[in-house]
Amino acid sequence: MPIPPADRQELLAQPLIAALSVARENGRGPLTVPIWYDYSPGGEAWFVTGKDSLKARLISAAGRCTLMVERLDPTIRYVSIEGPVKIEDAAEGDMEAMARRYLPPDAVGPYLTEAANYPPEVTIRLTPEHWLSADLGAI
Repeated sequence: MPIPPADRQELLAQPLIAALSVARENGRGPLTVPIWYDYSPGGEAWFVTGKDSLKARLISAAGRCTLMVERLDPTIRYVSIEGPVKIEDAAEGDMEAMARRYLPPDAVGPYLTEAANYPPEVTIRLTPEHWLSADLGAI
């Protein structure tokens, strides 16, 4: 059964791990990988990735992508959003905000220290154009 719009936005706003999918070239299936993201109801979903990563290159070429999240308790629910993206250099604080969303406080500093050793980041903002959602009931 589809989830009402306010409930699906609330589910998407939870700090769940998303599956990111984006079209791939040469007739291959889409690239699908787990990713940290953030979303506030009514806004854009956003995530940070390496500027030269496969994800960033494919999303740039496609101009759009899909995020899907699911939860199992108290009922099995999923939400999928698809739409156009904007790619920009990551702003100071984007990585820290994402780390604070997903990690315990004592792990944020070490994570950011390690992340500083990697190539520059971009922030990708996804405007939800198409939504799919369902509540599949109790386990």
